[in-house]
Amino acid sequence: MRAYLFPGQGAQYPGMGQDLYKDSAVARDIFKKADNILGFKITEIMFEGTDEDLRQTKVTQPAIFLHSVILAMTMGEDFKPDMVAGHSLGEFSALVANKTLSFEDGLKLVFKRALAMQHACELEPSTMAAVLGMDDKEVEKILDSIKDEIVVPANFNSPGQLVISGSIKGVEMATEKLTEAGAKRVIPLKVGGAFHSPLMQPAGDELAKAIDSTKFIKGICPVYQNVTGQPVTDPEIIKKNLIAQLTSPVRWTQTSINMIADGASIFIEVGPGTVLQGLVKKVKRDVKTESAELGN
Repeated sequence: MRAYLFPGQGAQYPGMGQDLYKDSAVARDIFKKADNILGFKITEIMFEGTDEDLRQTKVTQPAIFLHSVILAMTMGEDFKPDMVAGHSLGEFSALVANKTLSFEDGLKLVFKRALAMQHACELEPSTMAAVLGMDDKEVEKILDSIKDEIVVPANFNSPGQLVISGSIKGVEMATEKLTEAGAKRVIPLKVGGAFHSPLMQPAGDELAKAIDSTKFIKGICPVYQNVTGQPVTDPEIIKKNLIAQLTSPVRWTQTSINMIADGASIFIEVGPGTVLQGLVKKVKRDVKTESAELGN
């Protein structure tokens, strides 16, 4: 079975999508539609902008969404997913690719999401950090011990790789405690705020209105959603999970485990980079090791 994976924020790079624009009339048409929907020429920023230009949340999210969705659309009959999943922002790309959402509605929601998140980031300074080489449960236990600041798990990416999110002070306190407890590394991330944490609640409130008024239909295959890691086809449940996603952790490890358990043997990343394929490989290795230890 084939699982198609759609990346999230951080996968952008200068010049992204330019090859698609040159090689495909379909891609050129979609890029032009995107410029009109957004009200600015995102194509120029994607093709000619700097790293700094692309790092603006209002640019990053629609740019990655566009790259992924256009790539899926230009695959034609070769795009035959049995299941889809997207990391954070990538969940919207996945929902357009499996036809739960139209391209136009997906792009509008992604742009509203980006603006809402940017606004939430401006309300309170916040940040994120990647924790490497420590058991997830141990990380969670240490975060729970920090009472006076907000700091929570944000992305369960793969065994031994968890991203934390919260206030600047909270992440600083957690970094010190995690390092003392034996984390291999704690790496500050260059992000605008505390994504997938309670500090994104204002963005969640804004996005909820837009999602509730958008038409979702049953897609051609299940989407494995970030909030639970479980496959979903019901449009109303998909909506609720998308709203909850902004303030909840991305359960990518569980998503990968569930896709593998449900028969996925081929994983294809659709969009810039191959980070998600790398994370799935780590999960596969961990599952094999655990199975061997149990004598299976």
